[in-house]
Amino acid sequence: MLADELVRLNPRVIVAPGSGPAVAARKATATIPIVAPALGDAVHLGLIESEERPGGNVTGISPYVPGLPAKQLEFAREILPGAGNIGVLANLVDPKAPPQLQELRNAGQKMGIMVVAAEADTPGDLDHAIQSLVSQRVDLIIVLQTSMLLSERKKIAALTAAARVPTIYGYRQHVESGGLISYGVDLRACFTRAAYFVDKILHGVPPANLPVEFPTKLEMVINLPVAKALGLTIPNSVLIRADTLIE
Repeated sequence: MLADELVRLNPRVIVAPGSGPAVAARKATATIPIVAPALGDAVHLGLIESEERPGGNVTGISPYVPGLPAKQLEFAREILPGAGNIGVLANLVDPKAPPQLQELRNAGQKMGIMVVAAEADTPGDLDHAIQSLVSQRVDLIIVLQTSMLLSERKKIAALTAAARVPTIYGYRQHVESGGLISYGVDLRACFTRAAYFVDKILHGVPPANLPVEFPTKLEMVINLPVAKALGLTIPNSVLIRADTLIE
């Protein structure tokens, strides 16, 4: 196992990109500090005692911001005011996904929007999941923020483009790969911030005493050629709030 091999090298700090690698590293060592730039659902996974006082050898930055999925649903309504049936491309084996889906369902109920989900546990499930949403005549698809869905962003962009369904994402990398619009955390900033944790640990601060951080800035990225290809006019009220317009 890669985590065991890494631990045998006895590094001073391990940087685990996300919750999955952090879990693997934590199983391999309870003493070597572990920093995760995208640490989702860490309490539930038993990686930390609390965000304020991690209490063990794991800390980092959480990419999940409560309230974000509901905001994405609001943007969906701004882009398509008549949207009443919103699809969700889910990957519920990722611990970051279930809270996002539940929040979307709760927000949809309040807004009078039907939220339907299709599960894609592996890359091979993507085609069927998206076709399932299309067959249910969804007006728009929201893609949950998970590691696998991010890794498969080019395939997802191609499939949703072929289906001609507008799609909202949480990470800008999806839009840079051909998606329509993203609103969420800047992952690059999270990875840059991870250097702060590494530096503190190397200077003697235990990870148990380094609170897990939440990003303070969210960004919106819009791909205008994709909008044009979909025959979609993005309202000015949305355009003026964009941090980046891809032209």
